[in-house]
Amino acid sequence: MNINKRTIIMVDDNISNLTIGANALEHYCNLITMNSGDRLLKALEKKIPDLILLDVDMPGLSGFEIIKLIKEQKKYANIPIIFLTAKNDSTSELEGLSLGAIDYITKPFSPPLLLKRIELHLLLESQKEELIEQKQELEKFNENLQEMVDEKTKTVFELQNTILGTIANLVERRDDTTGGHVERTQSYLRILLNVLYKHNAYWDEVSTWDIELLLQSAQLHDVGKISIDDSILRKPGKLTQEEFEKIKEHTEIGQRIIEGIEIRTSHRAFLEQAKILAVTHHEKWDGSGYPNSLKGEEIPLQGRLMAIADVYDALISDRPYKKAFTHAQAVEIIKKDSGTHFDPSLVELFLSVSNEFEQVSKQVSIHGDKNPEN
Repeated sequence: MNINKRTIIMVDDNISNLTIGANALEHYCNLITMNSGDRLLKALEKKIPDLILLDVDMPGLSGFEIIKLIKEQKKYANIPIIFLTAKNDSTSELEGLSLGAIDYITKPFSPPLLLKRIELHLLLESQKEELIEQKQELEKFNENLQEMVDEKTKTVFELQNTILGTIANLVERRDDTTGGHVERTQSYLRILLNVLYKHNAYWDEVSTWDIELLLQSAQLHDVGKISIDDSILRKPGKLTQEEFEKIKEHTEIGQRIIEGIEIRTSHRAFLEQAKILAVTHHEKWDGSGYPNSLKGEEIPLQGRLMAIADVYDALISDRPYKKAFTHAQAVEIIKKDSGTHFDPSLVELFLSVSNEFEQVSKQVSIHGDKNPEN
């Protein structure tokens, strides 16, 4: 190995040893010699060498004391140090190595051997530096790769959200009396999820969800209405029992539509949530809901949450068969139906944040536009 241009400091109180070292190394590196540890410590303030040859037994500070001072300072701690000593006992050698020395050479030393040992350790240090650089480059590459993955994920998420939003809006436009329903129910659902997190309610289940995917998939909860006849969907009056049975089919139709999409894609996480929401948001706590008459916690938590969001929005909205209820009236109805229509635990949490529901209802108008006055 060519060690030219490398700087080595040799510290020894014996002038003969310094002379031998200088003769052995002066043609191979930039060698600086000095006769005390104090001078070394001052020299380090001006120049950090590639390696230090340090005598153990010196007047004043010993080599062991000096290496302790050097290793305590972060900017000097990585300088490789080789001890030079006349001692030839394993205890001293072990102490020197335990203090951070990389080698231990006994005096009198052979100049060719000294040179070879120095070449070896400088090679090892050079390789270590290369490994550190490669590690840093790899970390930078991984960071850049992660940024690319994150950006790609964001793009896919935005595309999914745009497609789902478009589908949801198409469904909603067929029932133009419920404008803004999708956007508002998404916001209500987020409020309920936030309060679940705050109180650690149903934590074992909620903590496993990807909340953004769940909120994204909520846009499809009424997708089954796309197959319901306009004469029923827009009927300006109360539905007959037969018509109501047709309306109820939108839950299972929605489930089948989403299952059809699932078959054609490998990105199924959000679709699984959407399917659950579509088929269960009209189930009731007491088992009187549809389509499967599920009861209590048989109803997936997603469906129980969406039931509150969906019913609240239906209550505060004008429909062909009724005028909109006030926020206070809607809250009272949901409170009254706790334990029959709705999960009592969720109703209790809903009541604690119902004012936030009211704010959303004011911010997103009945036509789905942002209300500039709020």
